[in-house]
Amino acid sequence: MQIDPRDLPSLFERRFGRAPKLFRAPGRVNLIGEHTDYNDGFVLPAALDLATYVAIAPRQDRLLHAHSENLNADFAVDLDAAPGPAGDWRDYVVGVALELEKSNYRLCGADMVIMSVLPMGSGLSASAALEAAVGYAMLSVANRPVDRLALAKICQRAENEFVGMRCGVMDQFISCHGVEGSALLLDCRSLEARPIPLDPTVRVLVCNTMVHHQLAGSEYNLRRQDCETAVALLAKSINGVTALRDVSVNELDKHAADLPPVIFKRARHVVTENARVLAAVAALEASDFAEAGRLMNASHESLRDDYEVSCPELDLMVELSRAAPGVFGARMTGGGFGGCTVSLVDARAADRFAESVGPAYERMTGLRPMIFSCYPGPGAGPVAF
Repeated sequence: MQIDPRDLPSLFERRFGRAPKLFRAPGRVNLIGEHTDYNDGFVLPAALDLATYVAIAPRQDRLLHAHSENLNADFAVDLDAAPGPAGDWRDYVVGVALELEKSNYRLCGADMVIMSVLPMGSGLSASAALEAAVGYAMLSVANRPVDRLALAKICQRAENEFVGMRCGVMDQFISCHGVEGSALLLDCRSLEARPIPLDPTVRVLVCNTMVHHQLAGSEYNLRRQDCETAVALLAKSINGVTALRDVSVNELDKHAADLPPVIFKRARHVVTENARVLAAVAALEASDFAEAGRLMNASHESLRDDYEVSCPELDLMVELSRAAPGVFGARMTGGGFGGCTVSLVDARAADRFAESVGPAYERMTGLRPMIFSCYPGPGAGPVAF
Protein backbone atom coordinates (compact mmCIF):
# COMPACT_ATOMS: atom_id res chain seq x y z
CA MET A 1 0.00 0.00 0.00
CA GLN A 2 1.31 3.40 -1.02
CA ILE A 3 1.38 5.84 1.91
CA ASP A 4 1.14 9.55 1.11
CA PRO A 5 0.33 12.01 3.92
CA ARG A 6 -1.15 14.42 1.38
CA ASP A 7 -4.06 11.97 1.09
CA LEU A 8 -4.94 12.36 4.76
CA PRO A 9 -7.58 15.12 4.45
CA SER A 10 -9.58 13.23 1.83
CA LEU A 11 -9.19 9.90 3.67
CA PHE A 12 -10.49 11.51 6.83
CA GLU A 13 -13.43 13.19 5.09
CA ARG A 14 -14.47 9.91 3.42
CA ARG A 15 -14.35 8.10 6.76
CA PHE A 16 -15.86 10.72 9.07
CA GLY A 17 -17.71 13.12 6.77
CA ARG A 18 -16.02 16.35 7.85
CA ALA A 19 -12.78 18.25 7.46
CA PRO A 20 -9.92 17.56 9.90
CA LYS A 21 -7.03 19.50 11.32
CA LEU A 22 -3.60 18.04 10.52
CA PHE A 23 -0.59 17.50 12.78
CA ARG A 24 2.76 15.77 12.50
CA ALA A 25 5.63 14.69 14.73
CA PRO A 26 9.01 13.48 13.46
CA GLY A 27 11.05 10.40 14.12
CA ARG A 28 14.68 10.84 15.02
CA VAL A 29 18.16 9.57 14.34
CA ASN A 30 20.63 9.64 17.20
CA LEU A 31 24.08 10.65 16.00
CA ILE A 32 25.77 9.49 19.21
CA GLY A 33 24.76 8.81 22.81
CA GLU A 34 23.02 5.43 22.87
CA HIS A 35 21.40 4.01 26.01
CA THR A 36 22.57 7.08 27.95
CA ASP A 37 19.24 8.90 28.22
CA TYR A 38 17.79 6.68 30.95
CA ASN A 39 21.10 7.05 32.81
CA ASP A 40 20.68 10.87 33.07
CA GLY A 41 23.35 11.24 30.39
CA PHE A 42 23.99 13.17 27.18
CA VAL A 43 22.59 12.46 23.71
CA LEU A 44 22.87 14.06 20.27
CA PRO A 45 19.70 13.30 18.28
CA ALA A 46 18.26 15.05 15.24
CA ALA A 47 14.60 15.13 14.24
CA LEU A 48 14.03 13.48 10.87
CA ASP A 49 12.08 14.91 7.98
CA LEU A 50 10.14 11.61 8.13
CA ALA A 51 7.13 11.83 10.42
CA THR A 52 3.87 10.42 11.72
CA TYR A 53 0.76 12.39 10.73
CA VAL A 54 -2.60 12.71 12.46
CA ALA A 55 -5.81 14.03 10.92
CA ILE A 56 -8.24 14.84 13.73
CA ALA A 57 -11.58 16.47 14.50
CA PRO A 58 -13.27 16.86 17.89
CA ARG A 59 -16.39 14.98 18.95
CA GLN A 60 -19.15 16.14 21.26
CA ASP A 61 -18.78 13.05 23.48
CA ARG A 62 -15.76 11.42 25.13
CA LEU A 63 -15.26 8.68 22.54
CA LEU A 64 -11.82 8.37 20.97
CA HIS A 65 -12.08 6.73 17.54
CA ALA A 66 -8.78 6.11 15.73
CA HIS A 67 -7.93 4.53 12.39
CA SER A 68 -4.41 3.49 11.34
CA GLU A 69 -4.01 3.83 7.60
CA ASN A 70 -0.75 1.84 7.66
CA LEU A 71 -2.32 -1.13 9.45
CA ASN A 72 -5.88 -0.68 8.11
CA ALA A 73 -7.05 -1.07 11.70
CA ASP A 74 -9.53 0.78 13.90
CA PHE A 75 -10.44 1.08 17.54
CA ALA A 76 -12.76 3.14 19.70
CA VAL A 77 -12.54 3.73 23.45
CA ASP A 78 -14.45 5.81 25.95
CA LEU A 79 -11.98 8.12 27.69
CA ASP A 80 -14.02 7.73 30.88
CA ALA A 81 -13.79 3.93 30.79
CA ALA A 82 -10.62 3.16 28.84
CA PRO A 83 -9.39 -0.44 28.91
CA GLY A 84 -5.92 -1.55 29.95
CA PRO A 85 -3.05 -2.16 27.51
CA ALA A 86 -3.86 -4.20 24.41
CA GLY A 87 -0.26 -4.97 23.47
CA ASP A 88 -0.31 -3.21 20.09
CA TRP A 89 -0.38 0.24 18.43
CA ARG A 90 -3.51 1.25 20.32
CA ASP A 91 -1.52 1.47 23.56
CA TYR A 92 0.50 4.44 22.32
CA VAL A 93 -2.66 6.39 21.47
CA VAL A 94 -4.69 5.47 24.55
CA GLY A 95 -1.68 5.74 26.85
CA VAL A 96 -0.98 9.32 25.78
CA ALA A 97 -4.64 10.32 26.14
CA LEU A 98 -4.83 8.87 29.65
CA GLU A 99 -1.54 10.46 30.72
CA LEU A 100 -2.73 13.84 29.43
CA GLU A 101 -5.84 13.54 31.56
CA LYS A 102 -3.80 12.45 34.60
CA SER A 103 -1.80 15.65 34.07
CA ASN A 104 -5.01 17.74 34.32
CA TYR A 105 -5.51 18.28 30.60
CA ARG A 106 -9.23 17.66 30.15
CA LEU A 107 -9.73 16.27 26.64
CA CYS A 108 -12.70 15.98 24.34
CA GLY A 109 -13.49 12.92 22.30
CA ALA A 110 -12.02 12.85 18.81
CA ASP A 111 -12.01 11.07 15.48
CA MET A 112 -8.56 10.58 14.01
CA VAL A 113 -6.76 8.98 11.11
CA ILE A 114 -3.09 8.16 11.65
CA MET A 115 -0.51 7.69 8.92
CA SER A 116 3.25 7.24 9.25
CA VAL A 117 6.10 7.23 6.76
CA LEU A 118 8.47 6.00 9.48
CA PRO A 119 9.40 2.31 9.31
CA MET A 120 8.27 0.58 12.50
CA GLY A 121 10.85 -1.22 14.63
CA SER A 122 13.76 0.42 12.83
CA GLY A 123 15.25 2.41 15.71
CA LEU A 124 13.99 5.74 14.31
CA SER A 125 11.50 6.29 17.14
CA ALA A 126 8.25 5.70 15.29
CA SER A 127 6.60 5.10 18.67
CA ALA A 128 7.68 8.48 20.07
CA ALA A 129 6.54 10.20 16.86
CA LEU A 130 3.12 8.56 17.21
CA GLU A 131 2.87 9.62 20.84
CA ALA A 132 3.91 13.21 20.16
CA ALA A 133 1.66 13.59 17.11
CA VAL A 134 -1.37 12.20 18.94
CA GLY A 135 -0.66 14.26 22.06
CA TYR A 136 -0.20 17.51 20.15
CA ALA A 137 -3.32 16.85 18.07
CA MET A 138 -5.56 15.97 21.03
CA LEU A 139 -4.44 19.02 23.01
CA SER A 140 -5.04 21.28 20.02
CA VAL A 141 -8.58 20.12 19.22
CA ALA A 142 -9.47 20.34 22.92
CA ASN A 143 -8.21 23.96 22.88
CA ARG A 144 -5.57 23.18 25.47
CA PRO A 145 -2.15 24.90 25.43
CA VAL A 146 0.77 22.83 24.15
CA ASP A 147 3.83 22.95 26.41
CA ARG A 148 6.44 20.99 24.45
CA LEU A 149 8.49 19.94 27.46
CA ALA A 150 5.40 18.84 29.39
CA LEU A 151 4.18 16.94 26.33
CA ALA A 152 7.50 15.12 25.95
CA LYS A 153 7.40 14.03 29.60
CA ILE A 154 3.77 12.92 29.30
CA CYS A 155 4.56 10.86 26.20
CA GLN A 156 7.52 9.24 27.97
CA ARG A 157 5.32 8.33 30.95
CA ALA A 158 2.75 6.82 28.60
CA GLU A 159 5.41 4.57 27.09
CA ASN A 160 6.91 3.72 30.49
CA GLU A 161 3.71 3.04 32.38
CA PHE A 162 1.06 2.06 29.81
CA VAL A 163 3.09 0.46 27.02
CA GLY A 164 5.63 -1.04 29.44
CA MET A 165 8.78 0.18 27.71
CA ARG A 166 11.18 1.80 30.20
CA CYS A 167 12.64 4.27 27.72
CA GLY A 168 14.36 7.52 28.59
CA VAL A 169 13.06 10.89 27.46
CA MET A 170 15.31 11.46 24.42
CA ASP A 171 12.95 10.22 21.71
CA GLN A 172 9.92 12.15 22.90
CA PHE A 173 12.00 15.27 23.59
CA ILE A 174 13.50 15.48 20.11
CA SER A 175 10.15 14.70 18.47
CA CYS A 176 8.65 17.67 20.32
CA HIS A 177 11.66 20.02 20.13
CA GLY A 178 13.39 19.29 16.80
CA VAL A 179 15.27 22.18 15.18
CA GLU A 180 15.54 22.44 11.41
CA GLY A 181 19.12 21.98 10.23
CA SER A 182 20.48 21.06 13.68
CA ALA A 183 21.00 18.15 16.01
CA LEU A 184 20.29 18.79 19.70
CA LEU A 185 22.77 18.22 22.49
CA LEU A 186 20.39 17.16 25.26
CA ASP A 187 21.28 16.81 28.92
CA CYS A 188 18.80 14.13 30.01
CA ARG A 189 19.08 15.14 33.67
CA SER A 190 18.40 18.88 33.42
CA LEU A 191 16.57 18.59 30.06
CA GLU A 192 18.56 21.56 28.82
CA ALA A 193 19.20 21.38 25.09
CA ARG A 194 21.49 23.23 22.71
CA PRO A 195 21.20 23.16 18.89
CA ILE A 196 24.30 21.87 17.11
CA PRO A 197 24.06 23.00 13.46
CA LEU A 198 25.11 20.37 10.95
CA ASP A 199 27.71 21.66 8.52
CA PRO A 200 26.45 21.53 4.90
CA THR A 201 29.72 19.90 3.81
CA VAL A 202 28.68 16.67 5.54
CA ARG A 203 25.59 14.48 5.30
CA VAL A 204 23.97 12.13 7.76
CA LEU A 205 23.09 8.85 6.01
CA VAL A 206 20.69 6.36 7.60
CA CYS A 207 20.67 2.69 6.57
CA ASN A 208 17.75 0.47 7.58
CA THR A 209 19.00 -3.13 7.86
CA MET A 210 15.38 -4.36 7.46
CA VAL A 211 15.88 -6.49 10.56
CA HIS A 212 13.18 -5.41 12.97
CA HIS A 213 13.02 -5.52 16.73
CA GLN A 214 10.38 -5.44 19.44
CA LEU A 215 11.84 -3.79 22.53
CA ALA A 216 8.97 -3.66 25.03
CA GLY A 217 9.47 -6.29 27.72
CA SER A 218 12.73 -7.46 26.17
CA GLU A 219 16.48 -6.94 26.35
CA TYR A 220 16.08 -3.15 26.49
CA ASN A 221 14.49 -3.33 29.93
CA LEU A 222 17.14 -5.82 31.06
CA ARG A 223 19.90 -3.37 30.12
CA ARG A 224 18.23 -0.71 32.20
CA GLN A 225 18.13 -3.10 35.15
CA ASP A 226 21.85 -3.77 34.68
CA CYS A 227 22.53 -0.03 34.88
CA GLU A 228 20.45 0.31 38.04
CA THR A 229 22.41 -2.57 39.57
CA ALA A 230 25.67 -0.80 38.71
CA VAL A 231 24.46 2.43 40.32
CA ALA A 232 23.40 0.65 43.51
CA LEU A 233 26.81 -1.03 43.83
CA LEU A 234 28.89 2.04 42.93
CA ALA A 235 26.91 4.28 45.29
CA LYS A 236 28.27 2.25 48.20
CA SER A 237 31.79 3.52 47.56
CA ILE A 238 31.40 6.74 45.50
CA ASN A 239 29.61 9.68 47.10
CA GLY A 240 26.75 11.35 45.26
CA VAL A 241 26.07 8.64 42.67
CA THR A 242 22.39 8.49 41.72
CA ALA A 243 22.90 7.56 38.05
CA LEU A 244 25.77 6.41 35.85
CA ARG A 245 25.95 10.04 34.71
CA ASP A 246 27.66 10.73 38.05
CA VAL A 247 30.54 8.28 37.47
CA SER A 248 33.73 9.24 35.63
CA VAL A 249 35.78 6.82 33.53
CA ASN A 250 38.57 6.91 36.13
CA GLU A 251 36.18 6.24 39.00
CA LEU A 252 34.64 3.30 37.18
CA ASP A 253 38.04 1.76 36.48
CA LYS A 254 39.06 2.27 40.11
CA HIS A 255 35.96 0.42 41.36
CA ALA A 256 35.79 -2.26 38.66
CA ALA A 257 36.28 -5.01 41.23
CA ASP A 258 33.08 -3.91 42.99
CA LEU A 259 30.97 -4.95 39.99
CA PRO A 260 30.22 -8.34 38.42
CA PRO A 261 31.92 -8.55 34.99
CA VAL A 262 28.73 -8.13 32.93
CA ILE A 263 27.54 -5.20 35.05
CA PHE A 264 30.95 -3.55 34.68
CA LYS A 265 30.73 -3.85 30.89
CA ARG A 266 27.28 -2.27 30.84
CA ALA A 267 28.45 0.60 33.04
CA ARG A 268 31.62 1.08 31.00
CA HIS A 269 29.57 1.60 27.86
CA VAL A 270 27.37 4.26 29.45
CA VAL A 271 30.20 6.14 31.17
CA THR A 272 32.43 6.20 28.09
CA GLU A 273 29.49 7.00 25.79
CA ASN A 274 28.67 10.11 27.80
CA ALA A 275 32.25 11.27 27.32
CA ARG A 276 32.04 10.48 23.60
CA VAL A 277 28.92 12.62 23.14
CA LEU A 278 30.58 15.72 24.56
CA ALA A 279 33.75 15.06 22.56
CA ALA A 280 31.71 14.56 19.37
CA VAL A 281 29.92 17.89 19.86
CA ALA A 282 33.27 19.64 20.26
CA ALA A 283 34.54 17.92 17.10
CA LEU A 284 31.47 18.87 15.05
CA GLU A 285 31.64 22.48 16.20
CA ALA A 286 35.31 22.55 15.17
CA SER A 287 34.46 20.91 11.80
CA ASP A 288 36.75 18.02 12.77
CA PHE A 289 34.65 15.40 11.04
CA ALA A 290 37.37 12.75 11.16
CA GLU A 291 37.35 12.94 14.97
CA ALA A 292 33.55 12.93 15.09
CA GLY A 293 33.60 9.83 12.89
CA ARG A 294 36.19 8.13 15.08
CA LEU A 295 33.95 8.68 18.10
CA MET A 296 30.96 7.24 16.24
CA ASN A 297 33.04 4.16 15.42
CA ALA A 298 34.06 3.79 19.06
CA SER A 299 30.42 4.11 20.09
CA HIS A 300 29.46 1.17 17.88
CA GLU A 301 32.26 -1.01 19.22
CA SER A 302 31.12 -0.23 22.77
CA LEU A 303 27.48 -1.01 21.97
CA ARG A 304 28.54 -4.27 20.30
CA ASP A 305 31.05 -5.51 22.85
CA ASP A 306 30.14 -3.95 26.22
CA TYR A 307 26.41 -3.31 25.95
CA GLU A 308 25.78 -6.25 23.60
CA VAL A 309 22.83 -4.74 21.74
CA SER A 310 24.08 -5.05 18.17
CA CYS A 311 23.44 -7.95 15.79
CA PRO A 312 25.22 -9.42 12.72
CA GLU A 313 23.23 -7.32 10.26
CA LEU A 314 24.01 -4.07 12.07
CA ASP A 315 27.69 -4.99 12.30
CA LEU A 316 27.78 -5.80 8.58
CA MET A 317 26.06 -2.54 7.63
CA VAL A 318 28.53 -0.59 9.76
CA GLU A 319 31.47 -2.42 8.18
CA LEU A 320 30.22 -1.77 4.63
CA SER A 321 29.46 1.87 5.43
CA ARG A 322 32.91 2.52 6.82
CA ALA A 323 34.46 1.06 3.67
CA ALA A 324 32.50 3.40 1.39
CA PRO A 325 34.30 6.48 -0.01
CA GLY A 326 33.98 9.68 1.99
CA VAL A 327 32.66 8.08 5.20
CA PHE A 328 34.04 9.54 8.42
CA GLY A 329 32.33 7.08 10.76
CA ALA A 330 29.34 4.78 11.21
CA ARG A 331 27.47 3.18 14.09
CA MET A 332 24.22 1.51 15.00
CA THR A 333 21.53 3.92 16.16
CA GLY A 334 18.50 3.28 18.33
CA GLY A 335 17.91 0.58 20.90
CA GLY A 336 19.63 -2.13 18.90
CA PHE A 337 18.91 -5.76 17.95
CA GLY A 338 18.20 -4.62 14.40
CA GLY A 339 17.04 -1.36 12.93
CA CYS A 340 19.31 1.30 11.50
CA THR A 341 22.85 2.55 11.28
CA VAL A 342 23.91 6.18 10.97
CA SER A 343 26.94 7.39 9.00
CA LEU A 344 28.67 10.76 8.80
CA VAL A 345 29.63 11.27 5.16
CA ASP A 346 31.42 13.89 3.08
CA ALA A 347 28.63 15.62 1.13
CA ARG A 348 30.56 15.14 -2.11
CA ALA A 349 30.39 11.36 -1.66
CA ALA A 350 26.82 11.12 -0.35
CA ASP A 351 25.16 10.40 -3.70
CA ARG A 352 27.44 7.40 -4.28
CA PHE A 353 27.03 5.99 -0.77
CA ALA A 354 23.90 3.95 -1.47
CA GLU A 355 25.40 2.55 -4.68
CA SER A 356 28.39 1.35 -2.70
CA VAL A 357 26.64 -0.04 0.37
CA GLY A 358 23.19 -1.22 -0.74
CA PRO A 359 24.03 -3.92 -3.31
CA ALA A 360 26.79 -5.39 -1.14
CA TYR A 361 24.49 -5.66 1.87
CA GLU A 362 21.72 -7.24 -0.20
CA ARG A 363 24.13 -9.71 -1.75
CA MET A 364 25.40 -10.81 1.66
CA THR A 365 22.07 -10.94 3.53
CA GLY A 366 19.31 -11.32 0.96
CA LEU A 367 17.74 -8.16 2.41
CA ARG A 368 17.32 -4.95 0.43
CA PRO A 369 18.18 -2.04 2.76
CA MET A 370 16.49 1.33 2.80
CA ILE A 371 19.14 4.07 2.63
CA PHE A 372 18.35 7.75 2.86
CA SER A 373 19.92 11.10 3.67
CA CYS A 374 18.67 12.77 6.84
CA TYR A 375 18.00 16.49 6.85
CA PRO A 376 17.11 17.57 10.41
CA GLY A 377 13.57 18.90 10.55
CA PRO A 378 11.33 20.72 13.04
CA GLY A 379 9.50 19.20 16.00
CA ALA A 380 5.82 18.36 16.41
CA GLY A 381 3.16 20.78 15.26
CA PRO A 382 0.38 21.58 12.82
CA VAL A 383 0.88 20.94 9.13
CA ALA A 384 -0.88 21.96 5.93
CA PHE A 385 -0.74 20.32 2.50
